[in-house]
Formats: sequence, structure tokens, C-alpha cells
Amino acid sequence: MGASEWRTWREAMTAALYGPGGFYRSSGAPARHFRTAAHTGPAWAAAIAALVEQVHDDLDRPPDFTVVDLGAGGGELLTGLTEAATGRWQLLGVDVAPRPAELPPEIGWRPNLPERFAGVILAVEWLDVVPVDVVELTDEGPRLIEVATDGEERIGPDMTAADRAWLDRWWSLAEVGDRAELGRPRDEAWADAVARLQRGVAVAVDYAAMPARDVAGTLTGYQDGRQVVPIPDGSMDITAHVLFESLAGDGELVSQRDALRRLGVQGQRPSYDGDPGSYLTGLSRAGQEAELLDMGGLGAFTWLVQTVRGSPT
Repeated sequence: MGASEWRTWREAMTAALYGPGGFYRSSGAPARHFRTAAHTGPAWAAAIAALVEQVHDDLDRPPDFTVVDLGAGGGELLTGLTEAATGRWQLLGVDVAPRPAELPPEIGWRPNLPERFAGVILAVEWLDVVPVDVVELTDEGPRLIEVATDGEERIGPDMTAADRAWLDRWWSLAEVGDRAELGRPRDEAWADAVARLQRGVAVAVDYAAMPARDVAGTLTGYQDGRQVVPIPDGSMDITAHVLFESLAGDGELVSQRDALRRLGVQGQRPSYDGDPGSYLTGLSRAGQEAELLDMGGLGAFTWLVQTVRGSPT
């Protein structure tokens, strides 16, 4: 695609992130460009293990219990769960990237979700990279934005009836120049993921879009640890916040800070017990937990917790 050729942002994101040579086609791409909860250290895996343990108990410990990391990246979270999972949980990474070379052999890896299973789906910063279209309010009404490979934009055509209905319901545009990301593809992707779950809990973790605040939209890029102007050339992550209200259904929305505190994450500095090694380990753990709870950073994530109550087969 040359710079003079135009696509909608959804088409451009799909090609740039998931097409041949796309950003997410290389193993471990996220860790090289931005920091996620999985990169904070063992505290994140310990908190997720506590959540999985609760669900496992609630389901009466079925032998085929599976923990799926959707958009598993470099497999950091699943690697952190291996000790807790031994002999009890099957661990499965789902990602378009090839299996990481250093991944423990007991962890499964595939490009798509299983058809039906009982257990837990973890979608941490997955929905924000499900491609979406961008619309802008013009004097003639909302119109799609088209983009070239070099990032240049222009006003494009009208949207589909389904996308217009979604916009009218979920993201009001008040003034000419206001923008929104059309979250309908994410609603559908999440519904499809949850439909695969026979019994258990699906958890989506991401930054939340707020239409009243995000009048310019939230689309952005990340490259080499820096936030940059999004250019759909395959060299960077392109992401947009998630409008959780449109996909929540009967699920529970809660801040990461509150969700992790329910799981025992406190971020408190330990008292010195006379053992320097133990104290330093405790300090490191407290620092990791504090980062996960920080409302100026990862603690500002929103969790959508969707419970599926099926019957054992």
C-alpha cells in the first residue's frame, strides 16, 4: 500500500498489526515496545493465580480446567502461573505470533481459542488492539476517517447502519471535530470469546474509554517504549481505549486497584524481620504491587469480569 492509497482505520490497523509482517506477528513484540502488568514481576502472576484458584474451587475442581491467556504476547503471565498450575490447570496461550522459544513445554500455544472449555479466559490488553474504525463529526454528520500508510488522514465515507446505531447508542459526538472509535467489532470479539467458555470466568483488562472525556478519541501508537502518533506501517503498536459499557452485558466492571485488593494485593512496605534477604524480597514484591495499584498507571485499568454458569458435561 502506497502513501497515496487510503483505507479506513480498521482496515489499516488490521494490516499493520496482523497482516504479513505485521507488528504482532513477531514473538514477544509487546515487551519490546511497551510495559504491561505481565512485565511487572511475580506479583501479577500471584494475583492472577489467586483469581484462578477461586474459579477452580467454584467449579469443583474439574480435571480439564483450562486457563487461556488471550493475546499472550511473550507468555510472561503463563510462565508465572506454571508452578501454581502443576497437575491442576492446563495453561494455553492464544496469539497470532509464533510460540516463544523459551516458553515452558507444559504451556500450550495456538492462534485461536478452543471451541468449548471450562476455566478462565484472561484478555489483558487484548481488546484495545482489536481493530476499530475512527469517525469524526463533520458539518454533514459523522464520517469515517481514512488513513494512508504514512499516517496522513482525510475525511472518508459514511458508516454502515450497524455502526451508526452503535455510535448513536454508546458514543455521542457533540461538536464538529469530535471523534470516536467504533467499538462494535470489539463487542463481537468479546461475545465470541465468552461463548467458547462452557463454565468459568472471562476477564478483560484494559484502559477504558470515556466519551465525555475523550472527545478527540483515544487512538494512539507505542514504539520503543514511547507514545507516538499512530502510523499504520507495521512498525508500532496501534491501540485505542475500550468502551466497556457496550460489551459488559451482565458482567461486573471494577477498577484494577479494587479487583487486585480483593485478591490480597496491598502494596505495603514490609517490616524488617532481621533477615536481609527476606526483607529485600518483600520490598521488591511491595514495589511490584504498588505499581499494579497505582491509579496514575496500571491501577487505572478497568476489569470486566464475566461469569458463565453452565452445567458439567
